[in-house]
Amino acid sequence: MSINNDDVEKIAHLARLAIDPAQLETYTQTLSEILDLVEQMNEVDTDGIDAMAHPRDTELRLRADAVTEENQRDKYLKLAPASENGLFLVPKVLD
Repeated sequence: MSINNDDVEKIAHLARLAIDPAQLETYTQTLSEILDLVEQMNEVDTDGIDAMAHPRDTELRLRADAVTEENQRDKYLKLAPASENGLFLVPKVLD
């Protein structure tokens, strides 16, 4: 699929991009090459191939769900300026 300079200018306008007129031909050629590559890839027979979420079809290694730190809530509550019923008390921010 080949596009022309008018197509590139229209695309640039829709995308709100400013293209230097001196580079318009380069953009046109590059976009045409990209579209040709996409056409080439569309011609590949992909029937019977399952879609993959990731190219490496592997599973994540999971760690054991085990407690690694001891509960230190009481220690931290002692350091707080104010606490009540195991909760930190903070100044009211909103009325």
